[in-house]
Amino acid sequence: MAPSSLSETLTSPEVQAFASGFPVLVLHMVVTFALLGAGAVVYGLLTPWKEIALIREGNAAAGVAFGGVLIGLAIPLAVSMSVSTSVVDIALWGVATLVLQLLAFRVVDLLLTGLPQRIQDGEVSAAVLLVSAKLATALILAAALTG
Repeated sequence: MAPSSLSETLTSPEVQAFASGFPVLVLHMVVTFALLGAGAVVYGLLTPWKEIALIREGNAAAGVAFGGVLIGLAIPLAVSMSVSTSVVDIALWGVATLVLQLLAFRVVDLLLTGLPQRIQDGEVSAAVLLVSAKLATALILAAALTG
């Protein structure tokens, strides 16, 4: 039966659950986005090429590569947020995830030698290969987080 008044609606369990849960959702989201931003900055500092400058110059390969990095960082962060129970938990697992992911990204960069120069030269095929390797790494890390 539908509530008969605004007062009953506002005190309903659904509205109360939303009122208490929404601020938590926003806080978790803000912490996770902050981690994503920090991870992207650190990645930018670790890479031998400067994607943002290349993107500003119109280099499509750099855009594809950096977009893949963002998605690759976001996947395990999203999973760590989904398995965490508090902001501290999100922060701890998020930092651990970023460290592991950035390390894995660096290894991929080293293994796929020559790709940084090919990306600087605008070769989209090199960027797609690099993104694919980084997304594969992100998915495996995300799965490891779930146990």
